[in-house]
Formats: sequence, structure tokens, C-alpha cells
Amino acid sequence: MDPLKNLAKKGLYSPEQEHDACGVGVVANIKGQKTHQIIEEGVQVLINLGHRGAAGRDPDTGDGAGMLIQTPSKLFEREAVALGIDLPAAGEYGVGMVFLPPEVQTECRSLINKVVEAEGLEVWVGVTCLLI
Repeated sequence: MDPLKNLAKKGLYSPEQEHDACGVGVVANIKGQKTHQIIEEGVQVLINLGHRGAAGRDPDTGDGAGMLIQTPSKLFEREAVALGIDLPAAGEYGVGMVFLPPEVQTECRSLINKVVEAEGLEVWVGVTCLLI
């Protein structure tokens, strides 16, 4: 039997997978000023959008929602000095936040280290995490 035969009859759409949940929030300073208020309001947007597209689909993981922001270079420069890190000029470095499952955290960190170090980069600066 051709497994694609039934697919041609009904297509890829599956009504039993239909659900109404999507949401996007945008917070910006119209004058381009960088303020912490943008972050505070962005967090509130995420809290208010409990009906985001992927929210609740898998109770054991998050939905990947987050905030896209400019790199707060002055903050990173200040923290780098305090931590004794030689930070490149603003715009010459990247920052990522990684959330790892506790049960495989060691293995995940090892794999990330291998890939990042193969590129000649440094990784893992510890930070305090505030869970909301």
C-alpha cells in the first residue's frame, strides 16, 4: 500500500489538531531610548499572553517564548570588568542564554563546550537567574 495515497486525499491539514492560540507582543521606545521599563513591560506581555501558540502543548517543557532585545553593552562591560573577563568591543561579541534540563545538563554543557571551543571561542559565564 502506498503510504502517500491517503495523504493526497486529505492533504496535510488535520482538523483534530486545530486550536486557537497565538499571540505576539511588541514593546518599544519610539525614540529609541534604552530603558529597563521595556524589559519590565516585555515580561508582563509574556505573562499576559498565556494563550501563546505553543503554551500548554507539552506540560514538561516551555514554549520557547522570550524576548529579543539589543545587547546591553554597558551592563556587560561593567560585569566583565567585575569578573575579570576581557570583553571585545560592543558589537564584536555575542550573548546567548541557555536553559538546560537538569537531568542531562552535564552532557549538554559538554557538547556545547566542544562546539564552541572548536570555533576558538569562550563560553559559560555564570549568572544569577530569577524565575518568574
